[in-house]
Amino acid sequence: MTAPEDLSLRTMGPDDLALALDWAAAEGWNPGIHDAPCFLAPDPDGFLVGERNGEPVSCVSIVTYPGDFAFLGFYIVKQEFRGRGYGSKTWQAALKRANGCIIGLDGVVAQQAYYQKSGFVHAWNNIRHGGQVSGNLPRANRHAGTILPLSEIPEAALDAYDRKHFPAPRPAFLRLWTTRPGTSAIGLQRDGQLAGYGVVRPCREGYKIGPLFADDESAAEALLIKLAEQAVGSMLYLDTPETNITAQRLADNLDLKPVFETARMYSGPAPIISQRGVFGITSFELG
Repeated sequence: MTAPEDLSLRTMGPDDLALALDWAAAEGWNPGIHDAPCFLAPDPDGFLVGERNGEPVSCVSIVTYPGDFAFLGFYIVKQEFRGRGYGSKTWQAALKRANGCIIGLDGVVAQQAYYQKSGFVHAWNNIRHGGQVSGNLPRANRHAGTILPLSEIPEAALDAYDRKHFPAPRPAFLRLWTTRPGTSAIGLQRDGQLAGYGVVRPCREGYKIGPLFADDESAAEALLIKLAEQAVGSMLYLDTPETNITAQRLADNLDLKPVFETARMYSGPAPIISQRGVFGITSFELG
């Protein structure tokens, strides 16, 4: 399909990102209430909006990180403008911006064939689990470690631990992500060393946990139960890699059931991270 000439693309400003989050909510993606400043922190120029005669009709994010890694998200075309080539032009603009990077994305499983045409390779699926949290939470292993506010963990220790589980450094993002209003961020220590951390944040509906990184099952379970306390009486969501069977079992123990899946794909070889320590990804938009 020929690229439409009446679509112009530009970098989003804060107001545009608010609109993109509304579109994402309408698609059922349930973004966090305070996500916008966090998403802009790693790469303020990484969000694009497509306009037709001054009207926003499409958007995409292509957030680049140090080390030639990028993550693509927010790929949306307004319903009434689909099938006209606007999506394709928006998509190509994102790929061009991240030229030379390995690009990751979490797309709907049904669109895998479309992404494959651009050179993306399926790595695994991520499964969203959701459910209402009762006040009768299971007890965690009291020997799992010491849980404390993440604000008491040295920033250098947090950055180093996060880097084991995410393909690139992202300190500016973490500072905002872990300190938004209504957000709870906790770490688990053993012998003075960080052995896991997790974040739960308020969303348009209920709460989401992410990331949830831990050395092992007992650390992940202790963090998950503590974070779930924030959402008692509300809906809670956790996005787990299908490759982590333990994470899925822990979600089931909280009566969080699969809601839908996304396909994690990369434009090159999958980055080397500690996949076994990923019990919950950070977000479908930024990886």
